[in-house]
Amino acid sequence: MVYFIGAGPGDPELLTIKGKRIIDQADVIIYAGSLVNEDVLKDRKPQARVYNSAYMTLPEVIRVMEEAEADGLTTARVHTGDPSIYGAIREQMDALDELGIVYEVVPGVSSFVAAAASLKKEYTLPGVSQTVILTRAPGRTPVPEKENMASLAAHKATMIIFLSVGQIGSLAGTLAESYGWETPAAVVYKASWPEEKIVRGTLKDIGEKVAEAGIKKTALIVVGEFLGNDYELSKLYDAEFETGYRKASH
Repeated sequence: MVYFIGAGPGDPELLTIKGKRIIDQADVIIYAGSLVNEDVLKDRKPQARVYNSAYMTLPEVIRVMEEAEADGLTTARVHTGDPSIYGAIREQMDALDELGIVYEVVPGVSSFVAAAASLKKEYTLPGVSQTVILTRAPGRTPVPEKENMASLAAHKATMIIFLSVGQIGSLAGTLAESYGWETPAAVVYKASWPEEKIVRGTLKDIGEKVAEAGIKKTALIVVGEFLGNDYELSKLYDAEFETGYRKASH
């Protein structure tokens, strides 16, 4: 069996109980060493074979899984955050399907969720935004033209931008065309890691502040009025709002 495991954003205590159990018992571990905190592997079996996929190609990763399966071994394929978001697991799963190898996906805590926790903010504030857009800017890997940043910004929803902090100056200008220059923005570097940094500002000054902080990679950009202080109270706990569990007070 092969298990694709979301290792969380960095803090080893944010690894799920199920994910930890599988990693600790695995015979073979393939982990994304450029992003995964190695501490999530610290309780692995001494005899476990460990591979860093940062140095491997897709065929090499699949070959290790195939050989482990032939030997009757359990493989833990460890990805950062949650593997369904920029995890490149579909191509691995398709390859395993072709080989007839059974696998399971164990979800993890994504860095965008850890960033909200670090910021102490709620992405979906009543009266402000009920939509969250997860995206990235084009770089060495393109994005579909229909998902260009200007068209996404037109919704003025809460936006979390992955893998793009190196372009924050130009991104801020594009986003400001729809959001406005005074819209709050923040950058969270290595959310939940000991070296975490948070830079807060507006689209007008966030690029300059991030440059001053020396942040060039491994950071999320978050944009939207959810970072402000104006919002409506939730109906969920409104005394005048009736639910299936509670009668209205009037």
